[in-house]
Amino acid sequence: MLHSLKKTAMVLCICALSVLLFSPVVQAQDSTKPIKVGWTAWSDAEAITKIARQILEEKMGYDVELVMSDIGVQYQALKSGDIDIMLMSWLPVTHQNYWKKYAKDVVNLGPLYTRAKLGWVVPNYVPKDKVNSIEDLKDKDVAEKLENKITGIDPGAGLMQASEKAMKEYGLSKAGYDLVASSGAGMTAALARAIDKEDWIVVTGWSPHWKFAKWDLRYLEDPKGTLGGRERIHALTRKGFYQDVPYEVFEFFTRMYIPLSELEAVMLEASNSSYKDAVDNYIKEHPERVHYWMTGELK
Repeated sequence: MLHSLKKTAMVLCICALSVLLFSPVVQAQDSTKPIKVGWTAWSDAEAITKIARQILEEKMGYDVELVMSDIGVQYQALKSGDIDIMLMSWLPVTHQNYWKKYAKDVVNLGPLYTRAKLGWVVPNYVPKDKVNSIEDLKDKDVAEKLENKITGIDPGAGLMQASEKAMKEYGLSKAGYDLVASSGAGMTAALARAIDKEDWIVVTGWSPHWKFAKWDLRYLEDPKGTLGGRERIHALTRKGFYQDVPYEVFEFFTRMYIPLSELEAVMLEASNSSYKDAVDNYIKEHPERVHYWMTGELK
């Protein structure tokens, strides 16, 4: 019996040693490599990404490298392992094509914020009795006032894919409209120019965005539902991220969640000053939330 117990203990020790030597979880706890965070130049993505970076660097002591690219490139980079994480996956509708293609190759850590929205936006001085719905854009007088143009953002964005579908569903391409690709900054610049002159304009829009706090805007009704409903923005990582970083880094991202109103406040402040100042102020003003993200402890 004693011999049998000794033999069993020896086998268990060998097994435990094998786990320690060969387990990727234990081997890969590396805090020296920078955490590569992918992002696209959308105001909400910039805000949440830079909040995360500043906390990880200044409060937790890790190096973070931001990698900016189009959203489609980010999904591919997660699959290939060229980036570690991105904080801007719009689900279930906006990025559904990307999700169908890459879902099996990435890890979803859950939502960072909810109640987001996509749509087409006009200034409120555009008469509602003339333009209340996307359907109204086919009116010849309305089309002329809008110069047969919808101002969009970067061509790879899910919002642009949805907008291309809307162009077809509502017959706007046949009506002579063009969906003009730009960028987030280009779209808001075009909107600012139009508002200065009180010209009519339709832009692709989303919430959260600081433009709704700065200007009096409204979404056009979308009776066909081609632009989707309420969305959730998720954090996605490459496979193996959990094993390759210290646990507190992974757990930080699983706990990170910000109310939409707080994120919009950061974005508005950043548009008036800088993201550095806005992020600094957010972290100072929300110590309990930040502490929970880092530790899981409620003060």
